[in-house]
Amino acid sequence: MENMEGLKGKRILVTGGTGFVGSHLVESLIAKGARVIVPYRSFDPRSYFATKKLERQVILVTCDLKDGGRVYDVVTKYEVEYIFHLGAQAIVATAYHNPVETVASDVMGTAHILEAARRYPTIKGILIASSDKAYGKSPNQYQETDPLQPDHPYEVSKAATDLLAQAYFRTYNLPVVIARFGNIYGEGDLNFNRIIPGIMKSLINEEPLEIRSDGTFVRDYCYVKDVVAGYLLMFEHLKQVAGEAFNFSSDETLSVTGLIAKIEALLKKRLSYHIRKVQKNEIPHQTLRYDKAMKLLGYKPKYTLQATVRDIYRWYTSVL
Repeated sequence: MENMEGLKGKRILVTGGTGFVGSHLVESLIAKGARVIVPYRSFDPRSYFATKKLERQVILVTCDLKDGGRVYDVVTKYEVEYIFHLGAQAIVATAYHNPVETVASDVMGTAHILEAARRYPTIKGILIASSDKAYGKSPNQYQETDPLQPDHPYEVSKAATDLLAQAYFRTYNLPVVIARFGNIYGEGDLNFNRIIPGIMKSLINEEPLEIRSDGTFVRDYCYVKDVVAGYLLMFEHLKQVAGEAFNFSSDETLSVTGLIAKIEALLKKRLSYHIRKVQKNEIPHQTLRYDKAMKLLGYKPKYTLQATVRDIYRWYTSVL
């Protein structure tokens, strides 16, 4: 079994490593002694990656995941042993307006990663970021045994990523593990059309928040450090759980207006907002069961909004 000491000196490619979740994962991998390679197209000077000066501690390589030849070049040049594949078009609204680019980056990007891993014999494991969105619309708590039935372009791109990874495991015996997370929040998320960054920006700038939905949409909220812990547990148990998909989430399941009320109470601030009802074909109610991850990986979320929201607010204040 791989263990956390097993990260020391390992050559690990993290796609999406300059992004929100990726930068927290990169920070943790560096702290555990891994040699981290991060492909990127661009990165924001306000990002967690930049403000933590992570570029000084990784190998940064220019690489578009849509370019399969370049992906293979990077994997072979740096003799990559493990891949954490988080690189994707991560915004639901962008996928609505630009579905072709979303499919090209998410689906073909994943295909290029999996194909590079299939062709290059040094690769010992690939950890793939899917999403709760891959399940599509269901009123029930999602379990890993549920079918993937998406119908929005963003959801479909996530499900296709997920299914491709499963196909490469079943067809080529590639050691793949898949993570499906609830709504992730925390320091470093600069996508302000997501609800928590949007709330923070509105509070700091003292401006009304525009809510896309009718305010009743329900999600699980999972802190970014719990997400990183989930990835590391998958790495640790890779040999036993290759080919499996895992839900990771928290017990904080809230509507949009419920989330706003909770943050207002914790920060002792008032937020004005406008409910726009302009969302198109998005999932109204979404919550994940994560007992499989608890049982097989020992996953347990440690963080709550109550414990983290003040630090998150301070982070956004420093950036904005």
